[in-house]
Amino acid sequence: MTIHENLLGGPPPTHLPDDPEPRELLAQGTAPADVAAKYPTSSLAWAQLADDAFERGAVVESYAYARTGYHRGLDALRRGGWKGHGPVPWEHEPNRGFLRALHALARAAQSIGEQEEYERCAQFLKDSSPTAAQTLG
Repeated sequence: MTIHENLLGGPPPTHLPDDPEPRELLAQGTAPADVAAKYPTSSLAWAQLADDAFERGAVVESYAYARTGYHRGLDALRRGGWKGHGPVPWEHEPNRGFLRALHALARAAQSIGEQEEYERCAQFLKDSSPTAAQTLG
């Protein structure tokens, strides 16, 4: 038996369970709104809606989609044993929907002048996954 110990004393990484259906539908080109309607707990679908809205200049709409994906992700993290802090690795693909929604929320908050929320979300992203923060910009 191998015992893995976190030598830094922090909480272990949280790995969300895989939910491949929304990811596969999005990869096949299904409209994100249709995926979100069929899988409303999918942070990935909400994150894609947020990205699409932001790209077309609908920043408030992007903010709303991102906030929904963020909260759906928090719910999933808590069900997965997350205690409010600790790593949420980008390298674990099922975590990416939450991390993308968190990034989208930070981006939209900054765009509408919510500087405090932008800073909180940007720091949360860096604390959760430095790789995600770097990858998503």
